[in-house]
Amino acid sequence: MSSEADLIIAALRPVAEGLAATLGRSCEVVVHDFRQPEGSVAVIAGDLTGRTVGGAMSQIGMDLLRQGDTAPDRLNYVTRTPSGRMLKSSTVVLRTSDGTAFGAFCVNLDITALRQVHELVGDLVGVGDLAAAAAGAAVPTTTFSNDVDDVVDAAVDGLQLAQGKQWADLDRAERMALFARLDATGVFAVRRAVPRVAARLGISRASAYTYLSDVRKEAGQTGPAERTSPAGQTSPEEGGSA
Repeated sequence: MSSEADLIIAALRPVAEGLAATLGRSCEVVVHDFRQPEGSVAVIAGDLTGRTVGGAMSQIGMDLLRQGDTAPDRLNYVTRTPSGRMLKSSTVVLRTSDGTAFGAFCVNLDITALRQVHELVGDLVGVGDLAAAAAGAAVPTTTFSNDVDDVVDAAVDGLQLAQGKQWADLDRAERMALFARLDATGVFAVRRAVPRVAARLGISRASAYTYLSDVRKEAGQTGPAERTSPAGQTSPEEGGSA
């Protein structure tokens, strides 16, 4: 699988560069290698998210990694960067000839200026209320970074913000629910995630492993001491249970 996946990634490099050159500076094309989940960016052309080769995947990439070979393509979705840029994106899962998912081909377009023009035109033709409603529609903020720890931190902070409480104010059921939602995002598919989540929440690594283990036992899943790689192999979670 490795040699076939490597050949596909190599073949997509000129495609990524050509597509980014054609669409200009409002476009970024990224090829991810899920076999390197902590630094999955294998090819990048254009610069909208500030990442370089070896950079981290976003929360969307983590979710695809979690789903493994069943991961679907994600087409024509909109996200917002922490700096406020609006991105329209499509992510196509890369597979070997036997159907094994090993990466993703992503196209990001900066539509911030187009969105502003749309709102201006709406005002000029007298449909300002509709434009305002569209502008106020909920668009998820996605963290793009070269450091996977930044992505993990953002996922934890986002869920705590959604709950409206900090960890110390949560009862056990709410804490279990928080870990279940984190697990569902795919955060724990990357190494070092459990210790990082523990540090972000201000709890011990042992407590974090215990909560994740309990959540997965309730769901009938594998415990936090193991994770499944895109190749279907099981490897130990870095950091142990200390």
